[in-house]
Amino acid sequence: MNTLGSFTIQKLTGLSAFRTGMFRLLRSVSGITVAQIDVEVAKLLELKLRLGGDDVKHQFVLKTPKGTRDYNPKQMAIREKVFNTIVSCFKRHGAETIDTPVFELKETLTGKYGEDSKLIYDLKDQGGELLSLRYDLTVPFARYLAMNKISNIKRYHIAKVYRRDNPAMTRGRYREFYQCDFDIAGHYDPMIPDAECLRIVSEILGELDLGDFHIKVNDRRILDGMFAVCGVPDDKFRTICSTVDKLDKMCWEDVKNEMVKEKGLSEEAADMIGQYVSMQGGMDLAVRLLEDPKMSQSKQACAGLSDMKQLFSYLELFQVTDKVVFDLSLARGLDYYTGVIYEAMLGPPGATPPPPSQAGAPKAEESLSVGSVAGGGRYDGLVGMFDPKGRAVPCVGVSIGVERIFSILEQKAEAEKVRTTEVQVLVASAQKNLLEERLRLVTELWNAGIKAESMFKKNPKLLSQLQHCEESGIPLVAILGEQELKNGMVKLRTVATREEVDVSRADLIEEIRKRTSPV
Repeated sequence: MNTLGSFTIQKLTGLSAFRTGMFRLLRSVSGITVAQIDVEVAKLLELKLRLGGDDVKHQFVLKTPKGTRDYNPKQMAIREKVFNTIVSCFKRHGAETIDTPVFELKETLTGKYGEDSKLIYDLKDQGGELLSLRYDLTVPFARYLAMNKISNIKRYHIAKVYRRDNPAMTRGRYREFYQCDFDIAGHYDPMIPDAECLRIVSEILGELDLGDFHIKVNDRRILDGMFAVCGVPDDKFRTICSTVDKLDKMCWEDVKNEMVKEKGLSEEAADMIGQYVSMQGGMDLAVRLLEDPKMSQSKQACAGLSDMKQLFSYLELFQVTDKVVFDLSLARGLDYYTGVIYEAMLGPPGATPPPPSQAGAPKAEESLSVGSVAGGGRYDGLVGMFDPKGRAVPCVGVSIGVERIFSILEQKAEAEKVRTTEVQVLVASAQKNLLEERLRLVTELWNAGIKAESMFKKNPKLLSQLQHCEESGIPLVAILGEQELKNGMVKLRTVATREEVDVSRADLIEEIRKRTSPV
């Protein structure tokens, strides 16, 4: 083994040199095993680390993983505003919140998402458990209900989910993204909770000021009935449904080709489906389809159409019928839906997103087109899949596509100045040697619940302090000077108008509150 000692750390500069030296040694010295080589390599690597490692510094690839992104303070301010708007709406409708683990047992998620199941992120074996990152918040919610034997709850949940998708980040599609879910679980009279979910979507999109939007609605029972009367075999219902779900991204001819050439559906059945999926309307369409010679033959379709009529009567009371369209092309490919389904799109009814530009980046006219911004539906059988006794808990819910909404609002705010802090007042000094006085005053303000800050310098220039306020959007400056301290006063400056008033120290907190309270 003395030969091994001749390979000093100085001669082996780098991992490749270690390996080369060891393999040469293996060939030239008889009786040395691979295990012995591994032991000696480990010792030399440890020595190398103690001596400082390679002379060349390792160059890190500074990027986020594909389908993810960082958010700067301006972007986070926009996100926080959106979240506040959404949570405020959820709470207005009486929801309470829960949280669940970011990963679930793999078997919990398997088989719930149809063809999209291939997008689930599987984790390596962790102590005997096969785990996957959650794909959405709905399946974990159903597991939560079954596990805790809950049969009645109105809940919201805002958290990140993960999909091994091919991301189009310019259109708000990511592999890691937030979902904002609102769900109503429990046995209630038909269509009342469903109508409230649609009202919630309308409220949120209206409050976020995203421009014109519409909400497509359909029913899985209507779809299944339509497939049956069009001659689709029972075992092809779900896979044909997944293809129809692509109509918002593909033209009818491409959808038909997939159904016929890839999924083996007859051309006659595909043409009949094409006639139905082109239909749009409101309660009038539901009435017309109930009298349709083919659709009226399906009990399943008739049940869905009767509920659709009832839904539109409640939507009229909720004052949202102008935003809702009964659209037979809406499919939503997730397997767990059992009744009403819906999806919100930006733009007026009938508007379709333009195709992506060939250059990769979105064109100016398509930059705000991001597809659906909310979706959901009824899933009455999902909880029963987890319950040991098969106990069913009817559920209906909606998920707001916040990442796509962020993309739109970020583009709108590119030329705008967005405040990234909520500081109400900066404590400043007009002369030197007033650090202690500034710190005393800012502490008084913090104790009173005022959002305040002061510069981290002993003797900052007054101009620098004022410029900081203008750049950060801080509305007020409390200026201390020797004369003000003697008189027990503070000079309060309004940054926007540059107006200054002398305020007594005792009245300062109340004056700041009065000037910064919302109108």
